[in-house]
Formats: sequence, structure tokens, C-alpha cells
Amino acid sequence: MNMVNVSSVQLLGSWKPFISACSSSSKVASFCGARQCSFRFKGSLISSPKCNRVMALAMVKEGEEVVRDDQIGEESAAAVASDLNKDDEVIPQLPERDFTGTPYVPVYVMLPLGVINMDCELANPNELKEQLKILKSVNVDGVMVDCWWGIVESHTPNQYNWTGYRSLFHIVRELGLKLQVVMSFHECGGNVGDDVHIPLPKWVIEIGQMNPDIFFTDREGRRNSECLTWGIDKERVLRRRTAVEVYLDYMRSFRVEFDDFFEDAVISEIEIGLGPCGELRYPSYPAQYGWEYPGIGEFQCYDKYMMKSLQKAAEERGHPFWGKGPDNTDSYNSSPHDTGFFRDGGEYDGYYGRFFLNWYSKFLIDHGDRVLALANLAFEGTLIAAKLSGIHWWYKTASHAAELTAGFYNPSNRDGYSPIASMLKKHETALNFTCVELRTLDQHEDFPEALADPEGLVWQVLNAAWDASIRVASENALPCYDREGYYKILENAKPFNNPDGRHLSAFCYLRLCSTLMEDGNFSEFERFVKRMHGESVTQFNQHVTKEASHESPS
Repeated sequence: MNMVNVSSVQLLGSWKPFISACSSSSKVASFCGARQCSFRFKGSLISSPKCNRVMALAMVKEGEEVVRDDQIGEESAAAVASDLNKDDEVIPQLPERDFTGTPYVPVYVMLPLGVINMDCELANPNELKEQLKILKSVNVDGVMVDCWWGIVESHTPNQYNWTGYRSLFHIVRELGLKLQVVMSFHECGGNVGDDVHIPLPKWVIEIGQMNPDIFFTDREGRRNSECLTWGIDKERVLRRRTAVEVYLDYMRSFRVEFDDFFEDAVISEIEIGLGPCGELRYPSYPAQYGWEYPGIGEFQCYDKYMMKSLQKAAEERGHPFWGKGPDNTDSYNSSPHDTGFFRDGGEYDGYYGRFFLNWYSKFLIDHGDRVLALANLAFEGTLIAAKLSGIHWWYKTASHAAELTAGFYNPSNRDGYSPIASMLKKHETALNFTCVELRTLDQHEDFPEALADPEGLVWQVLNAAWDASIRVASENALPCYDREGYYKILENAKPFNNPDGRHLSAFCYLRLCSTLMEDGNFSEFERFVKRMHGESVTQFNQHVTKEASHESPS
């Protein structure tokens, strides 16, 4: 009788039903992917960098016996170790789904950050036009572009320069493409993938030099000029205007300037910037202050306007001494278990912690509520969207510390995304979510200390939105050129056997660049577009060994 060592898997007795179910090579393939395998056992995700090889050895044929280390000799153990070091190519690949005939999901491509320069002129128009022609040739539906507040209203309040954007929009219309436009009320630069620097308007920076409390502030008093604090949403500190009035005036100016593009439906959607990177979140993990992945980040509520709100909430609760931020959260790069606030059983789940986190997350939702209400006034009749970031690190811990500092009150005992989805539903706003290309096991392999679970987070957020009956779009968080990454996006875009037929309303690829346009990369992208559109492709089971990009998430 053949004997197989599976000492890498603990508690062998518990695995017998699983091993029995996987006794054929076809069933091995269903559990083992190109690089790793994963499966859930009693609610836990079991994985390791060598998981695919270990489990392949565990899939014993009928008549073979599973034995423990102490039942075999050193020679047999050495043979198994040799098997574990063999190349991944010996493991059968997971057959890909055929997406032919599945729902049509429009594909947009995000334009380069610097497509419009600081003088509001179209940079490299000839090169861009040629690239857009190529995108159109593979039936890309449209492009997404940031309309930077720091460019358009740079010098003087209420004075807007849309010149470069009009030139760009004309090219897009001539080529028969659609436009998704982002109202970008944040600074560009300092985040992963940022290759240009576009600050906030000069007149806003000047106000900030006199009154730095218009910016988000951490516990040490460090200011973040990436965007304006939500504490001044209703404070007339911007040349006699509140922040939301400034946003509304900007949006109205855009709507009037490009009325013809709205009328002929070239502009298909407006995404409203609601925070750093245009996302509805606090700037809790700024690289400028030394944050590195997977640090938990820090709360950003120490400007005088937000602190005034916190103190008022504490007084109304009857505990005025709660009107302060937590003092036991440590620093940007701490781990949850090293802090008194975020550790298991920590203060985050105590009376004060629950009060503070409710207030902190509600402040985020209220900001989105205010700005989206005005966006609907400015863009009546046009689809609007809001973007949420995928804070997937520390998702496998009880507190979900990185989500908490970003404003998502989503510990393991609370659903923090349904209240956000309900607010978006109130304004008939679509949700745009990131990180749909990331795989949990890749994160486990590359950053095991992060206890990340992007797949679990995506599943939770998408379903929260679908349960609220709002449209869900998405984009990738990191550059993606490989077939495995595209396949993960497809799986999220069109969930298998979804009883309600749910699927993404659109997908935006991040972003147009010379690397994407390289022959091999662009062929994969074209194939991906076809599958998103539900078209047939040849050799859909072919495996590509090109590795995905593994950079630190932003």
C-alpha cells in the first residue's frame, strides 16, 4: 500500500472527509490554483505558501493510506520534502469559467493623473489620441478622468478654468467613447501610483497657513493638507463660504460649462470626491508621516472643529470627560495587539470606545450625506457615484483596526458598511469599490503579518450595497496585467450562480500607461474586456504564468 506523509496538515483525523472528497485528480484541480490553494474548514481559512503542494499530496487515491510522521522513516520523509519542493507546474490548474453569454459589464480606463497640466492644458494630446483610438479598437466603453480642484479653481475663489478639460472631452466624444468624471477635491501626490503633484488651490493653502485647523489633524497635531477636514463642512472659513458651498459652486460651474456633453450623454457618470484619494474615508494612513503597510493608522479628528463636535456629543451623552480622542492607540505603524485600544478585548469595544467610534464613523457618513445631497442638485438626471477604499489589512482580527481609523466602524461584531450603503441609497448614488483584483492568499504569502482578507472585505461590501439595492462598480487597487488578476476581477464582477443575478454595473481599469499598451499586456487586457462584455474568447482555459504585481496597498 502506498503511504503519503501529510504532516504539514494538523489534526489528520478531522481531514478524512475532505481527503475522501478529493480522491480524483479533477477534484485536486478544483482545490489547487496556479500558485496556491485555499479552502474553508469549520469557518477558518487554511493556507500557506506551500499549500498547493501539501494539499496535492493530501489528495490520496482510493486505497492509499494517510500516515503520521512518526509512522514513517527518515527516508520517506525526505522523499516527501523533495515532492514539496517541486515546481508548481506539476499541480493541475483550476479550470477557468467561461463567461460567454454573461451580463455585459462596461469597462472604462482611468486616464493618467497628469493628463491635464497645472495650466489646465491637455498634455501630449497627439499621444493620448492615439492611445484612445487603440482602446476604442478593443471596444472599451469609455474613460475616467479626474477634474482637479487644485487646477481648475487654483488662483482665485469662484474663478474656474476648464480649458484643458474641454479639449480632452472633444477628443473623447469624437472617438465615440463615454466619460466618467471625478470631482477631485483632494491633493494628488504622495500615495501609491501618484506620479504628479497637484496641491489644493493656492488660495485654500493660504487660508490654511493662517488657520491650519481647516485640515485633518492627528493626535500629535500634525496637519494633513491632502483634503479639507469635514469639520468645516458648515463653517464659513473659506472666504465667507463653507466647504460644502465651495464644492457645490465647483460642481455647478462644471455642469454649466459642459452642458452639451451632458445633453448628448457623453458624460455617463459623475463620481464625487469625498476625502483623500477621492474616497469616503479619513486620511488615516498618510505616507508623509511615515506610515507603512500594514500599519493600523491613526484617528484624524484633532482639528478644533471636529473636537468641538466630539465634546458636544460627549456632553449630550452625559459624559463630558469622553470629549477627547483615545490615548492608547499608539502610532501609525503599530499592530492592533500592541495597543490598549485595538487589542482583543481592548477599549474599542468598551463603553467609551463604542461612543467614540460611533461618533467618528457618523461624522464620515454625515459628510457623505451633505455633499451627495448637493451633488444631486448640481447634476440632476445624471448618475452619481461615491468611492470607498478597500482597507483589507487586519480584517482577520477582532477590531479591524485599520478600518476603524479610516472611519469604517466594522469590527467583527458589527457591520460597518450597511449604514454607508443606506446613505448612498438615500441619494441614489452608486458605490465604487476598490481592490477587487486582490487575492487573500497572495496577501497571506507576501504580507502574513497583515492578517489581510481582501476577498472577505469585497464580499462584505458588495453584498451590503446589493442588499441596499444600489449599483456597484469597482476598480483595481494596484496595477494589474496578468490573467490571474483579471480572472479575480471577473469572478467579483459576475458572481457564480448568484440567485439574484447580481453583477457589477461597471468596472474602471487603473490606469492607462505605456506598460498597459505593450503587446503582451494589451492582448491580455483585450481578452479581459471581451469577457467582461460576455463575449467568447478562444483558449479560455490557457494558463498564464506571468506573476501579478505585489506592491503595498494604498
